[in-house]
Amino acid sequence: MSLTDILGLFLNLDVLERYGWRMLNGLGVTIELVAISVPLGLVLGFGLALARMSGKPVLSPLVRGYSSFFRGTPLLCQLFLVYYGAGQIREPLEAVGLWGFFREAFFCAAFTFTLNTAAYQGEILRGAIQSLPRGQKEAAAALGLGWYRTMRHVIMPQAMAVALRPLGNELILMIKASSIASLVTVFDLMGATRFAFARTFDLQVYLYAAVMYLVLVETIRRVWDVFERRLTRHLTHA
Repeated sequence: MSLTDILGLFLNLDVLERYGWRMLNGLGVTIELVAISVPLGLVLGFGLALARMSGKPVLSPLVRGYSSFFRGTPLLCQLFLVYYGAGQIREPLEAVGLWGFFREAFFCAAFTFTLNTAAYQGEILRGAIQSLPRGQKEAAAALGLGWYRTMRHVIMPQAMAVALRPLGNELILMIKASSIASLVTVFDLMGATRFAFARTFDLQVYLYAAVMYLVLVETIRRVWDVFERRLTRHLTHA
């Protein structure tokens, strides 16, 4: 008995042959969604963290409200608000030239994921910055460093070392949460899996999707562990 025959006893190879490449393409869309939203969310989250810590009477409460909304409501609800809500305000969006962006389900999903992960990453960065001893800023000020140089050379390198682990967890959470994009017709991995199941009614396609998600998450986790160890190796020897 050949290896193919043995695998055929446990796996529906016909389904893999017909829909495997479609699912791999869907995996690529999933990676693209996360690769867009997470870095943009990190940049936006950094701005949110600074605004939250500014203590300004208007700015700080606005950021706190933003964070509370996006961390306190389901991501699916947020996606529906953006995707279906954009259609309700089509004329104003056309007037400012944004309808071409919001009429595409992929861009709506990427936009929503960016806003959502920015709220979480902003809180992670804020906590990391505030965990540093106050003397770090005082020492930088004593050396004559301005705010920008203090943040760039003193605060952020230390804060990022603290935030690396929770930021990695947020990345993994976003990979798994991105599966809801399939509900607004985005053919990511889950969308391609639903397409295959609708034509085969074979539950094994969801098993294949689960394995693909697992491999992706485990790969990123291991790479992130190596990345974290290299960036924090000076701390482990301290």
